Amino acid sequence: MFLGQFQHNLDDKGRLMIPARYRDLLAAGAFITQGFDKCLMVMTDAYFKEVYERINNMNMADASARMLRRLILSNAYSVEVDKVGRILVPQNLREFLGIASGELTVAGQGDYFEVWTPADWKSQMDNLQDVEANQQRFATLDLSKTVSS
Repeated sequence: MFLGQFQHNLDDKGRLMIPARYRDLLAAGAFITQGFDKCLMVMTDAYFKEVYERINNMNMADASARMLRRLILSNAYSVEVDKVGRILVPQNLREFLGIASGELTVAGQGDYFEVWTPADWKSQMDNLQDVEANQQRFATLDLSKTVSS
């Protein structure tokens, strides 16, 4: 599972160092694509195929479904972790983030991880520190224990 937050550098050739604990999870292959909140998403091969199947089963007559398909698939690239633990971030995805090189934040999301500029990640973290908003977020999560019979 992809968990935690890490600061890693994107070099001038567009290669991003992947956290050591994530590398084994990407050994069978991975995909990078544009995310939903000005970030990138990196998914294992297996998880990307699940996402693809869901997208592929959407109604093509629905304009929102077509837009989602374009967003995810036209920006998706197969990536491999090189022998020193880096992946190549394609040029158009670097342009989407607005960065040519420098520090990025890698944030685990369970089945995938996100890549953010530090400023955009700080904005996300500031949003996540809103106590009232968090009360509403947690209200939707049932944390009660189930009783075993």
